[in-house]
Amino acid sequence: MTKAKSWKEEEKHWGPSTKLGKLVQNGDITTIEEVLNSKYPLKEYQIVETVLPDLVEEVLDINMVQRMTDSGRRIKFRVCVIVGNKDGYIGIGIGKDALVRSAITKAIRAADLNITHIERGCGSWECNCNGLHSVPFAVTGKSGGVYVNFKPAPKGLGLAAGNTPKKILEFAGIQDVWTKTKGKTRTTLNLAMATFNTLKKTSMIKARS
Repeated sequence: MTKAKSWKEEEKHWGPSTKLGKLVQNGDITTIEEVLNSKYPLKEYQIVETVLPDLVEEVLDINMVQRMTDSGRRIKFRVCVIVGNKDGYIGIGIGKDALVRSAITKAIRAADLNITHIERGCGSWECNCNGLHSVPFAVTGKSGGVYVNFKPAPKGLGLAAGNTPKKILEFAGIQDVWTKTKGKTRTTLNLAMATFNTLKKTSMIKARS
């Protein structure tokens, strides 16, 4: 699913309010690598839309949440969305609103601001092709009561994972991996966040050369 046309119309009239946004609009910063490595915080989703225009998104979960107030019960929709370019960049966002479409829009923008780089490689002793098809080493992450573990797999194995982790891995550009999950994996949101947190560790941990 690609970005809606209304989003593109918004970008045409974007007036940046941050230093990083002005640098991107002026052409001083042109790549997502420069954006993530800059000393300025990423606070405008239009920055990501400008330097990484090939992003695609998909809704992972829509859930209804209720809250009691003095005026009565209020119902909102909580949406979890994943964005990525299927080539090493991925983000996850959560949005809440009384309307599903507005919640999706908020989630997409939050995912854009949460974009991160995923290190890929070939850490499997069965393959050793030095390609960018798997994770470079074993990583483990968690969210809530869900734990996720990824191990490098040889080329051609595919994604040995459930539906939610598999979709996130595809958006990150991972083609082959062994996965193991434990905990309350039926909670889609926690499973998605645990998968995302695990993938982020590939760029946080430095491998020996």
